[in-house]
Amino acid sequence: MRANPNIVVTGTPGVGKTTHCETLAERAGLRHVSVNQIVKDKGCHEGWDEEYQSWIVDEDKARFLPLAFSPHLRVKLSPRLLDALEDEVAAGGCIIDWHACDLFPERWVDLVVVLRASTSTLYDRLTARKYPEKKLQENIDSEIMDVLLQEARDSYDENIVVELTSNTTDEMESNVDRIDAWIKQWKKDNQDDDDDDDDDDDDGTS
Repeated sequence: MRANPNIVVTGTPGVGKTTHCETLAERAGLRHVSVNQIVKDKGCHEGWDEEYQSWIVDEDKARFLPLAFSPHLRVKLSPRLLDALEDEVAAGGCIIDWHACDLFPERWVDLVVVLRASTSTLYDRLTARKYPEKKLQENIDSEIMDVLLQEARDSYDENIVVELTSNTTDEMESNVDRIDAWIKQWKKDNQDDDDDDDDDDDDGTS
């Protein structure tokens, strides 16, 4: 049993995933695991896509992610990237930050947070990042169609999938408070389960 939960924070680019993850990691004492950073650090890519301004994830012996939108998100994930992530998450206590979630095995995941933003907010944020128009529009379309929310619901038990709005600083702070409270409750519940198991073991040896 993990001592700390693993949480996936996902959503369309621009919804505030990294801000949430960094703030939550600092507050809860967990590790922020940026898949994008691992892709770069571990060399799990084939270079830089100028059109979409994003890394091309390594396609060698890879499998497709079943995303039905946006070619720059329809990546192929290499086994060595999964291996790199496995090393990070095995012990628990990870907040995993990426724009997809269905690639992560259910056994890794205790909570999936899908962040949402209005199209106007998303447009402003992605424009500020200087996203190419095609990439910007595809991301907005995916948000309108609830693509990542549906992906999360299709991939995991509905009881561990939470949808949170992330348009303002106040909403972000409220989201972090809510997830932090969930982490504390998860620890309490799982500590109680461990104590019960210890009691059962003691009863069996007396």
